Amino acid sequence: MSDTRTSLDIEEYPDWEVQKNRILTLEEWQDKWVTHKIGFHQEQGHQLLKKHLDTFLKRESGLRVFFPLCGKAVEMKWFADRGHSVVGVEISELGIREFFMEQNLSYSEEPIAEIPGTKVFKSSSGNISLYCCSIFDLPRANIGKFDRIWDRGALVAINPGDRKRYADVMLSLLKEKFQYLLAVLSYDPTKHAGPPFYVPDTEIQRLFGTKCNILCLEKVDTFEERHKTWGIDYIFEKLYLLTEK
Repeated sequence: MSDTRTSLDIEEYPDWEVQKNRILTLEEWQDKWVTHKIGFHQEQGHQLLKKHLDTFLKRESGLRVFFPLCGKAVEMKWFADRGHSVVGVEISELGIREFFMEQNLSYSEEPIAEIPGTKVFKSSSGNISLYCCSIFDLPRANIGKFDRIWDRGALVAINPGDRKRYADVMLSLLKEKFQYLLAVLSYDPTKHAGPPFYVPDTEIQRLFGTKCNILCLEKVDTFEERHKTWGIDYIFEKLYLLTEK
């Protein structure tokens, strides 16, 4: 079985346009949190990130790390506990509050003057700030630039038609000598409409290749029983490291 799935993966589907018009609204994402349809959340954290953490951090201290579409990712506390400064953005206020509650962290909240009607939640320690707004509104908050970006569950969740705009935001947030760790999924997009969306190698090159060196660190078979309900029979996760050209 694994041989078959591997050969299918090597083939890849260079044409992702079967999903190009698929759109989820911000309200639909918020509803996923209300109804607890958050199968994307990993309670134990991301295993490939753990494995490649030293490659990602390069044993540097005091880094600014950005989490796009952060949800309640437990890795945010990992980095904060290591002395780094974490900034995330998430459309669901419920997801942000659950993060602080589940990690047993006290926090404050305040309005974001630059983005009317939205808020930022800050840990009492001051090293975790989570913005509750659209990723496309975030640049107006003038959050500065980052040494690292951990992009897991973000690019694969962005509506395919918005990917270029998303990538431009990500690139605008990077400092010199950055490290951008990106996890994407590979499966047959004709069998599952997404999200999470299929992102081929060619798409990563299109979005980031002009400004980044792109290295695939690892590819792992992540197929689980639940994926059968998607109508697919294989799924791989690929971890890429993007660095400054």
